[in-house]
Amino acid sequence: GGVPPAADLVLGATAGCLACFLTNPLEVVKTRLQLQGELQAPGTYPRPYRGVLRAAVAVCRADGLGGLQKGLAAGLLYQGLMNGVRFFCYSLAEDAGWTGYPGGTVAAGAVAGAVGAIVGSPAYLVKTHLQAQTLSTVVVGHQHNHESISGAFKSIYQQHGVVGLWRGVTGAVPRVTVGSAVQLSTFASAKDWVCEHQWFRKGSWAAVLAGGMVSSVAVAVAMTPFDVISTRLYNQPVHADGTGKLYRGFLDCILQISNKEGLLGLYKGIGAVYFRLGPHTVLSLFFWDKLRNM
Repeated sequence: GGVPPAADLVLGATAGCLACFLTNPLEVVKTRLQLQGELQAPGTYPRPYRGVLRAAVAVCRADGLGGLQKGLAAGLLYQGLMNGVRFFCYSLAEDAGWTGYPGGTVAAGAVAGAVGAIVGSPAYLVKTHLQAQTLSTVVVGHQHNHESISGAFKSIYQQHGVVGLWRGVTGAVPRVTVGSAVQLSTFASAKDWVCEHQWFRKGSWAAVLAGGMVSSVAVAVAMTPFDVISTRLYNQPVHADGTGKLYRGFLDCILQISNKEGLLGLYKGIGAVYFRLGPHTVLSLFFWDKLRNM
């Protein structure tokens, strides 16, 4: 407490953006891994991307080193909007005393995350499109062929109006709600647990780091299926009327993936999700913590 919600908005957004620079390459890799073998049985398709490291190398080969920062501007926009709103709402809930109730932190985290996801959804849509774009030799998923971030927003808006910019939001809300709730609830308790066992001094950055690493495992396991669904819904090609060509919506997407790719299809890219979450969670919370204490 002690920090006004408006300041939290700015700090949350700044922390998210600082972390984003460092973790965007993992986002690119994650997007490619999650689109690979879309709606195909395991083992029946070519796999240009195998695991996080080799996928990163494949991206560099095809798109140069800059390929690892594809969609960075859209990512920064998303992080700024999503985290700013998320920390702002969470801070309001704290000030209102809601987080004092049992389960309050989880509920507040979930609601804050959902609102953030809705606000940031168009930026995430464009980010996914841009990160999936690549050379034909290593192509996975539908190619939207945008020229730039502004071109992407413009063409989506011209073809499908305002509604088109929020396409895929049904995948984003559960993704962030689950992620946010699990992250905020396990991070606080993991940090306290580490301090109680006197491994690290309370409030030391090592405790923050350890708490973040522990909580990231829980978040990765809970969130990856929603993350895969999100990526698929955002990236799928659409008919002129705005309906998806591959998936009718959230539930249809889960069913199709489990039927055609097996349950493990829902865990595509979990390595990248964890490696991104670990540092991203820790860096965001670390920057946020430090900025708040200034």
